[in-house]
Amino acid sequence: MLKKLHLTFSVVLFFFLNISFLKADLLIPNNSILPAEVVKIQLVALMNNNKEFEDSGIEQTWKFAHPNNKKNTGPLPNFKMMIKGNSYQMLLDHISHTITELGSSDNWAQFEVVILDKEKIYHKFNWQVEKYILKGPLQDCWLTTMVSSPEPLGSSI
Repeated sequence: MLKKLHLTFSVVLFFFLNISFLKADLLIPNNSILPAEVVKIQLVALMNNNKEFEDSGIEQTWKFAHPNNKKNTGPLPNFKMMIKGNSYQMLLDHISHTITELGSSDNWAQFEVVILDKEKIYHKFNWQVEKYILKGPLQDCWLTTMVSSPEPLGSSI
């Protein structure tokens, strides 16, 4: 009886551990994700930064950062500090966002992003993605190459 109970407990524990790992899986870039979807994935992740695990939103955003952008920001711990710093912290746990395409070509797209932060202040960003052209797993994937400094637009009240 004890052996059967132990086996049942092990199966149930394995099931729940697998579910938690599945929930923590982050999206990875692939060439079927369109430019506006890349921006949306990153913004929704930042809006829900700690939902899956601590800084999961920042890590999701990092996955869609262009390798050249990663060279400029440094490794993931530096990127986390940058996002949590004064320049970009308003993106974390923001209330809402809008994405408007400003222009595009076959290899780049630029968007105006307006967010309403948790303090109910609007901020505008220019967000640029480019298609990665080098061979490898990121080939033909749209990745973020630039996010401007925020421009405060004022309070919502």
